Amino acid sequence: MKHRIIKTLLILLATGFTLTAQAQHTFGISGGAGSFNSRIYPKYETKMIIGAPNFGVSWRYYSLPRFVGAVGADLEYMQRGYSFGYAYSTSTDENGMEKREYSFYTRRLNSIMLPLVWQPHVYLANKHLRLYLEAAFTLSYNFGGDYEYEDTGERGDYTWSNVRDNRLNYGLAGGGGFALLFGRYEFGVRARYYFGYADILRNRNKYYDNATDGAENPFTLTPIRSPLDNINVSFTLAYRFNKEGFTEWFYKPPKRNRSKREFRFSQAGDTNSSSRR
Repeated sequence: MKHRIIKTLLILLATGFTLTAQAQHTFGISGGAGSFNSRIYPKYETKMIIGAPNFGVSWRYYSLPRFVGAVGADLEYMQRGYSFGYAYSTSTDENGMEKREYSFYTRRLNSIMLPLVWQPHVYLANKHLRLYLEAAFTLSYNFGGDYEYEDTGERGDYTWSNVRDNRLNYGLAGGGGFALLFGRYEFGVRARYYFGYADILRNRNKYYDNATDGAENPFTLTPIRSPLDNINVSFTLAYRFNKEGFTEWFYKPPKRNRSKREFRFSQAGDTNSSSRR
């Protein structure tokens, strides 16, 4: 009985591998860097942090209708976070205007991101260049990270609290890029903007006890909204399972049969004569 189950599983795996090898799929890797910020409300003075790494893997399925393009999913590691001015000093310029010099608190965290992607595209240069746009719904799990105070230099590992911090987030993403096709490989560059909807911090209606927190939480009152945004540029490398190429390359829509009708003035004249009678 055990040998029969193992044999059946091996047959199923072999069949699945064969179907995958013949299907319209690609598997790829990506890596790059970008920036992060947060749309904190009530509004704080914030700044964008540049140099956040990202890398991951991707799967794409290329459908037959050309206007659909590709659909797929990515699994990415991404550094996210925010930086805001938690304190400031004031001075006056030569025109008597107040100037503020902010000291920033910066928090970095790690995210495992799952974008579900739709990727309409066009091919150029005899199918050696692919240009595409992207739209995605994203889910993420947040963990780890650190914090830093600019004025004092104090820093440390961020202590997560389930009553204060949201580990699960969601949002939308959009962007575009290009890929150069060499045989069964695609090498390209992609730019993507991640627009967060969920908050990284629970708002003050749910969590109000900031006074008992440590240095990891600099807020006097927890923000009402704290979604995270990222802008990433990545290099991509993908492998096509189908050796012959995608079916959409060779698909030609059937021609429609148009009925031909001839208009004859003599027939129109006969009709008009009949109507006068």
